[in-house]
Amino acid sequence: MQSPLLYEINTRCWLRALSEKHGRQVMLADVPGNEFVEWRRLGFTHIWLMGAWSGGPRARVEALAHEEQRRVYSGALPGWKEEDVAASPYAIARYEVPPSLGGEAGLREFRRKLHANGMRLVLDFVPNHVGVDHPWVWKQPEFFVQSPAWVPETFGQATAVGLRWLAHGKDPFFAAWTDTFQLDYRLETTRAAVRGVLESLADRCDGVRCDMAMLVLNDVFAKTWEKFPVSGSASAAEFWPPAIEAVKSAHPEFLFLAEAYWGTEARLRGLGFDYTYDKVLRDRLIARDAGGVQSHLLGVGAEGVAAGAHFLENHDEARIAGMLSDEQHRAAALVILGLPGMRFLHEGQPTGARLKIPVQLARRAPEPKSPGITQFYEQLLTTLPKTAVGQGTGELLKPRAAWPGNPTAQNFIVVQWRKELPEFDLVVVNLAPVRSQCYVPLNTKRLGTRNWGMKDLLGQENYIRSGDDLMDHGLYLELAGHEAQLFHFEPVD
Repeated sequence: MQSPLLYEINTRCWLRALSEKHGRQVMLADVPGNEFVEWRRLGFTHIWLMGAWSGGPRARVEALAHEEQRRVYSGALPGWKEEDVAASPYAIARYEVPPSLGGEAGLREFRRKLHANGMRLVLDFVPNHVGVDHPWVWKQPEFFVQSPAWVPETFGQATAVGLRWLAHGKDPFFAAWTDTFQLDYRLETTRAAVRGVLESLADRCDGVRCDMAMLVLNDVFAKTWEKFPVSGSASAAEFWPPAIEAVKSAHPEFLFLAEAYWGTEARLRGLGFDYTYDKVLRDRLIARDAGGVQSHLLGVGAEGVAAGAHFLENHDEARIAGMLSDEQHRAAALVILGLPGMRFLHEGQPTGARLKIPVQLARRAPEPKSPGITQFYEQLLTTLPKTAVGQGTGELLKPRAAWPGNPTAQNFIVVQWRKELPEFDLVVVNLAPVRSQCYVPLNTKRLGTRNWGMKDLLGQENYIRSGDDLMDHGLYLELAGHEAQLFHFEPVD
């Protein structure tokens, strides 16, 4: 099964940059064809249009109301103006593409072009809350967490049935999002309405990235909102299984990606998600914890690795180019792109962008490309489609010590990929700053009956290895600090 290669794009900033580049307003329907050609050339299978839905005026007021947030805008876009700020993409007023981006017709045409180029469309789904401008706030206030009178964390809201004290959406470990209202997942009426929204999205895209998917798990929700009364009997079932099943019964290939933390990843996959964020991997790569990366990947097992969404950055995280040296960045990039599961890149990452863009900004400052990082991603992304990586069967291998007392085997990530036997490919990364050695057992039929050519597709190294020696001892590897290699193996006479 192919491992997806997802590319996240900030829709509003991207279309604004295209418009400036081409000297005309570019919307989704008339995105230049070379954009699709380039994504296909680089091997992307899915394009995530982050922030494609409509916000509202009240949410935009909130985006401008806080002095600390305004300072964040100044750091990312010096000289910004208020017209550069929009409502947060995660304070959704309507699951409709606004006219400024091309409307629903533009989305259909964009998706058609993606399909024509062999790619699929992923959009946002925000289950936990809606924006303060959403029509449910006025028409269906019973859908929301609320209190009969004011208490902290509530806001007096006029509705069609009078004043209601509604709670803002929140993550239990942070302050509430004041541009949102919290949906009450204890109520079946709320769940049914949200399932209806999800089913409507499935008719318009090929997958959804579910924002903070773990917040609507029964135990998480109950703990977060235990001080607030519920107006009916709470549902004992989890929300996700029937919601996902309803979509997949109509769209079997539809993709569900969960933003998930706090050790809930395996639970969410058990409830039906195809992929879940692997932030543990990202955090250990950022911490330069080579042994921790290896132990994490081996610890979650083959199934956990194959169902992980592996990334170095996204719109919520700091830019990786500002956190790792070029050498560390290259090694970490080959890890996330060389693993089974969803491989996930963020717009600007392949050119070494360093500015983290607040999601409320609809314009971004231009940044020069980093020549070294740009060249590396260009080479890597154009090389991978010519291999079994991401297209065949991938297996994380467990290195062993090169000799007693040598601990450096823990610094390696090694993944073997097979597609067309007997050839195979081997991703090899030394995440440590020191030269490291190990032996790794290869999993290949008839390994010992022939000799093997071994060529680094990202470098100049070329070897011949004895099959008998590989069978008896495994493959000996010795890599300099932060060295990253992609070897192709094939039988030789």
